Amino acid sequence: MKDANRLVGTSWIVSLILLAAACGAPGDAAPGGGAPMALDLTLDNIHRNNTGARGVSISPDGGYLAISGSGPEGAGLYLAARGEGGGFGPPRFWLQGSNAAWSPGGDRIAFAAGGQIRVADVGDVEARPAMEAMEGVRAPVFSPDGRMIAFYSTASGHQDIWLVPADGSAPPRQLTEAAMALDDPRFAPAWRPDGREILYVSNASDYWHDDLWLVDVETGDRRQLARTLMAMSTPVWSPEGDRIAVFGTAKDEYWYEDLSYIYVIEDLEAGAGASERIVDMQVHATDAAMRHAPSWSADGAFIYFPYLERGTVNVWAVPATGGVATRVTHMEGTISSVSHTAGAGTLAFVHSSPTRGGEAYAVDLVGGIPERLTSFSPSWRTVAAPREIAFPSFDGLRIQGFLYRPPQLEEGATCPALVQVHGGGTNSYQQGLNLTEQYLASKGFVVLAINYRGGSGFGREFQDLSVEDWLWDQARDAGAAADFLRTLPYVNGKVGIYGGSYGGSMSLSAISLTPDRFDAAVPMRGAYSKLNTLEYTDRLGKIFSITGHGGTPEERPDTYAKSNVVSRIGDITAPVLLMHGELDRRVPIQNFENAVAEFERLGKSVEVKTYPDEAHGFRNPDNRVDTWSRLEEFFTRHLGACATG
Repeated sequence: MKDANRLVGTSWIVSLILLAAACGAPGDAAPGGGAPMALDLTLDNIHRNNTGARGVSISPDGGYLAISGSGPEGAGLYLAARGEGGGFGPPRFWLQGSNAAWSPGGDRIAFAAGGQIRVADVGDVEARPAMEAMEGVRAPVFSPDGRMIAFYSTASGHQDIWLVPADGSAPPRQLTEAAMALDDPRFAPAWRPDGREILYVSNASDYWHDDLWLVDVETGDRRQLARTLMAMSTPVWSPEGDRIAVFGTAKDEYWYEDLSYIYVIEDLEAGAGASERIVDMQVHATDAAMRHAPSWSADGAFIYFPYLERGTVNVWAVPATGGVATRVTHMEGTISSVSHTAGAGTLAFVHSSPTRGGEAYAVDLVGGIPERLTSFSPSWRTVAAPREIAFPSFDGLRIQGFLYRPPQLEEGATCPALVQVHGGGTNSYQQGLNLTEQYLASKGFVVLAINYRGGSGFGREFQDLSVEDWLWDQARDAGAAADFLRTLPYVNGKVGIYGGSYGGSMSLSAISLTPDRFDAAVPMRGAYSKLNTLEYTDRLGKIFSITGHGGTPEERPDTYAKSNVVSRIGDITAPVLLMHGELDRRVPIQNFENAVAEFERLGKSVEVKTYPDEAHGFRNPDNRVDTWSRLEEFFTRHLGACATG
């Protein structure tokens, strides 16, 4: 690498370490760059100028922290170095990239970009490609000796593991065959500490199973390791390489999302097969739809994991043998990324609160207060934390809600109200920075975001309430939320409902099951009947649907009848705006088309909007701004505006 492509050589790292030693670890008051910028709460700012930390990756020895996101110097990777005093210095912009994977020595990172695996030494401002571009390249991981990189690619027509020398001296070599379905990119490879084998998640034994497999790096020979669990995270080796920890659910139980068991796999070389043990504790781990993973303490005695509780996420620890789980962090808000290695002694994560976006934090595992390392996210004018409340549903069950009031609400004024229903029916509305609800409140709507039955964060029994009861009693919870809103003296009696994905399904179901409760609805990206669309969805959507209904439509016709919202469109009286992405695989466009066709067959009016270039998660900021502009205009037209007393 030429000197021109380094951050003033190694002097930058030296000066960064000296600065960290002189200043000490940053506290929670605007570290690394002074006060954050202040933004008006507009749709343009929310979808075009919303910066913040997105991910963190701590080096194996804890000497560096790579932070991905959008900060003062733009989007990319920022690097924070640990000082002699133990804390991290201010993060400095490093290079263009994201989701850094550290080498064992902590002197290099690898990341995927443009169909390539790219490698950069600490201090380099440009990354060098280790290979030519391939299809679907992601999730690079260094070998224990740092010489090879394992990664996933879809070049074979499946999600398969490939190997490439870290120095780019040879082309990539395919290691697995048909390891995972093409449309299921959830997991990463896991090198055994001795480098002989790679642990991975595969559905090779059965399309519906996520099993643990081992593949020999030299020969490609593979063997199935676990058989009774469905993996819900990338598996993680213990420091000694004799045990494995993984989030998972039992195959003979419901396929829960967000509330997982921690499994420890032992006796890896036993002739009768490895043992699969659930770590006994009083809570469950939170996989966050397969975005979190466990980690081991340096001595292998404890396992760290995130846990979602009533909308708040913290990091916990539990003895690997089982026992009482206890908190490592005690923060209000939510954690979206956790990074810890056995040798680091420090746990890093991204945290957001109801009034602040994603920021990088670090906490010493000897104890103490988490320290904020970044000031990436802006300060939002008029944003205030919502009030956490509870209201009784139709059967007396208390449902958690987060109430957003218009900041300009005057004494005696009344405003229209909205019920927000979250996506991912077994997930949860979390206490992070929810700018959409903040924006709608700023426009004169009283917004109540609810954690309806079946969601995570309230224990297994609460989550079980929606098993094989999709879009039924859950939707009646939304109707009860509308009843509660009408009891508030500052609500004008008009109530709408909106949501995306499963929240879109819920919105349409709620106005069909409780039609007298709602005056307008905006369902987005929803599945309105699985009977005719199940074959078009991706693998994750298929598993989610079939486990949630207890089988196929042929096996469980009564259960699918409950979630067949299209059959109840005739009961709808509220005006409806439907929006959908035409490239959606998780919830295929056929859901939208079938619903619109039924509205038209019944002679009912419906407003529609589709986006030809969007899949399930809208990526284009122009489309996101357009979506929420249409939603705001639609509700204003049908629900009215705030009026003074």
